[in-house]
Amino acid sequence: MRKKFRNVIPWIIFCLAGTALNVAGSRLVVLTGLPLYLDVAGTVLTAAIGGYLPGIVTGYLSNLFNSAYDPISVFYCVVSVLIAVSATFLYQKGFFRKFPDILLPVLVFALLGGGIGSVMGWFLYGFDITSGVSAPLAIGLSQSGAFSPFAAKLTADFLIDLADKALIVLIAALVLRFAPLRLEQILGVPIRRGANPENNINDNIKTGASSLRTKITLLISVSILLIAVSGSGITFLLYRQAVIDEHIKMGQGIAELAAGSINPDAVDVYLSRGESAEGYRETEDTLYRIRKSSPDILYVYAYRILPDGCHVVFDLDTEDMPGSEPGEIIPFDESFTDYIPALLAGESIEPIISNDSYGWLLTVYAPVYNGAGECVCYAAADISMLTLRANELNFMAREISLFFGFFICILAVALWLADENVISPLNAIARAAGTFAYDSEEARAESVKAIQDLDIHTGDEIENLYRAILKTTGDTMDYIADSQKKAETITKMQDGLIVTLADLVESRDQNTGDHVRKTAAYTKIIMEQMKRDGVYADQLTDEFVAEVISAAPLHDLGKIHVPDAVLNKPGRLTEEEFREMKGHTNAGKDILTQVIAITPDTGYLREARNLAAFHHERWDGSGYPCGLAGNDIPLSARVMAVADVFDALVSRRSYKEAFPFEKAIQIIREGSGSHFDPQIAEAFLRAESEVHRVADAFQK
Repeated sequence: MRKKFRNVIPWIIFCLAGTALNVAGSRLVVLTGLPLYLDVAGTVLTAAIGGYLPGIVTGYLSNLFNSAYDPISVFYCVVSVLIAVSATFLYQKGFFRKFPDILLPVLVFALLGGGIGSVMGWFLYGFDITSGVSAPLAIGLSQSGAFSPFAAKLTADFLIDLADKALIVLIAALVLRFAPLRLEQILGVPIRRGANPENNINDNIKTGASSLRTKITLLISVSILLIAVSGSGITFLLYRQAVIDEHIKMGQGIAELAAGSINPDAVDVYLSRGESAEGYRETEDTLYRIRKSSPDILYVYAYRILPDGCHVVFDLDTEDMPGSEPGEIIPFDESFTDYIPALLAGESIEPIISNDSYGWLLTVYAPVYNGAGECVCYAAADISMLTLRANELNFMAREISLFFGFFICILAVALWLADENVISPLNAIARAAGTFAYDSEEARAESVKAIQDLDIHTGDEIENLYRAILKTTGDTMDYIADSQKKAETITKMQDGLIVTLADLVESRDQNTGDHVRKTAAYTKIIMEQMKRDGVYADQLTDEFVAEVISAAPLHDLGKIHVPDAVLNKPGRLTEEEFREMKGHTNAGKDILTQVIAITPDTGYLREARNLAAFHHERWDGSGYPCGLAGNDIPLSARVMAVADVFDALVSRRSYKEAFPFEKAIQIIREGSGSHFDPQIAEAFLRAESEVHRVADAFQK
């Protein structure tokens, strides 16, 4: 094992030890009921001793482990990694060595934990003075009259965090003062500067206005931010629409329930006699019970819509205002202008979202028909949309907190890798080459030895550069001409290596055989279950099922045109590579079209073409290559979509490990109605035991 990786192992162990210390501290607090947290002691120690990356990794891992028994912990990882960054910086500046100086780390950590942490908690779960470790102190401060509830909670959070961080910094300062030599022996590297000393070789290296480290940091940061912003924006819009859809479903259910509670033949009597009409009170009580079914339901009422306005049949009282009396006429609101013709005609209308004098509401109308099929009135429900805004803030706070914790962690890992594999080796080479002495044989020998002692093993172009420089400098001491000859040899070696590597990558996917057999088996299971369930019975004839099962192995035929470098790429495909990969659908379609042109037309070939062309289409229309949706996608391709995705999930590939069976099943379930035809997905899930047997059989 190379020296670099031997040095990394102690740090991995040390990060895990720091994580264990954090988890143990938080569990101790839970078990003893101490008004503290004690969940960043390991983070502060590993950050001070190991530098930015170990501290950040320890803080991030600690929150992940703590979330196993306290799910909200994962949302506070950003606070932990910020404490790790602060601890590294402050330790390197010497703030852990003397008593007055350690007050600054205590204050900074308390502001991060008690300030940012508290604000995050309010965004995530709402302001509640009675919750959390600081609740008793916050309530006491509030009852004293000197603090508002908000100020009392903020002050209490800060004071509790101040005590917690003072204890943690004191422990860390004592460990760092009395045990550094022992830790150096365990880790095998010095810790007095609080960071990997190999990075200190950069101290005397001059850089331009924009160093390589700065460029790498900027590149990584911009890339992550662009991905995060676009992904978060899409996720937020999908979340918002999902919440609106849920409100609409609830409103429709409430309106329809209210409509079903009203006797259509008694509406005229209700309008003329009001509460004195027989059955009016009972119906009104029913409507009150319907409204109480959800706190988001603000108004439930029934109107007869006539040209002069809305004639009140029922209008329930609220805490803020009494309802209108039966027979009272309410003018049309401006937001309903476009819907008046449909309402006057007794037609159903789509749910309406309005923001007027009554607030931000979702209004759902359900017509009430009499025995003659005439609309005698509309039952309506107004659903408050204010919870949507609260949920959006909660969702955004969770997204932001998770992202920034993850962003800092990934950035630290990327910068560490850049330092270890690019920046430090390059600076070391530059320093050794820049100080190379030619004035004496002894100086030249020492300079060559200094370059040899760098012993760079990055396994990439930097190592090639180092070896080339090492060889060149050694040969220069003897013969310049010979050095040039050796350089040409090295160049030829590199060209030959590139050609050899190009030959090595010309291999095809070795999993295809199993994949086509498994997907054929899964399509058979799905269609047999669909037949048992009576789904698409008019299409699922025995002949059709046999044709699809026979054609299933040809669904990826078009991958013959996908380059090996794309087909077997272990990582994420680029946009261009993904376009090449997606092209296998049309390629397969074209191949099979040519076969059909010279072969008697059979259902087998037609279904093979459908499978090859459309098995990556999605039920919601977001698939490729044609963006077909719903029943426009051939049935055979919709069946293959489920089988293909499931097998891809449970199978090991060059770019991923196999998913557990249960996780794959859950992904299929979640994709029902969006990625997959819901009836086909349901048939697949109902046949789970048969699917499991096939998956197990191919794993043996």
